[in-house]
Amino acid sequence: MKTTKEKILHIVENGYLGVILVFLYAPILTMMALSFNSSKSRAQWGGFTLEWYAQMFDSASITSALYNTLYIALMSALIATVIGTAAAIGMNSMKRTPRAVLTSLGNIPMLNAEIVTGISLMLGFIAFGITLGRTTILLGHITFNLPYVVLSVMPKLKQTNKSTYEAAMDLGASPVYAFFKVVFPDILPGVLSGFLLAFTMSLDDFIITHFTKGSGVNTLSTLIYSEVRRGIKPSMYALSTIIFVTVLALLIVANFAPGKKKSEAAA
Repeated sequence: MKTTKEKILHIVENGYLGVILVFLYAPILTMMALSFNSSKSRAQWGGFTLEWYAQMFDSASITSALYNTLYIALMSALIATVIGTAAAIGMNSMKRTPRAVLTSLGNIPMLNAEIVTGISLMLGFIAFGITLGRTTILLGHITFNLPYVVLSVMPKLKQTNKSTYEAAMDLGASPVYAFFKVVFPDILPGVLSGFLLAFTMSLDDFIITHFTKGSGVNTLSTLIYSEVRRGIKPSMYALSTIIFVTVLALLIVANFAPGKKKSEAAA
């Protein structure tokens, strides 16, 4: 049985955790509640309504920004996953020293301040005569997503057995066939984790998007920033609520789907 001291310590630990969760999620829950408030006042509840969600979908600027955000996030995540997986496979086959050098170079975009990366990309695009727009945003997102994909795939590659791939080659399989039938299923969880991480990182990025976008092109993050300077509309609460729910759903899928598969396999 627990002593009195252990019980008090347990209560304090749970209380401390509860306070942290309140500080983290109370503002988000408040915003979600305001998205259903018929009153524009944040201090008065005017009743339940879906008016702000209807206004959000009727707004051309919001729907355009939503389309740009989803398109850029999906495409950048897909491209970064393909390139990052190929890069991880190539790095994994290298010797220790060159692999360590490339790993360190690949970590620089993550350790570097985003504002430095954003300004550098903007200056690079301008120097090569590339017009800033949705394409430059896509290229910028691919650039900062790549290291996250590589870091997600590399641990899975280290867990794979090279002898299995070589055995498949000895049995007459082509390199491509052996990779997709032997190696890829083993590293698939890492590839999916890298894709989801790249997607969520791209979904809410602001700094790099701000420096690489052209005039007239907006994503949700830049649109919300411009709205905040002019005064937040209730439709922005609805938009932010949808973003939060979407990211939460992705995180739930990413964290619980692998566990479900393992439990089914064990059964």
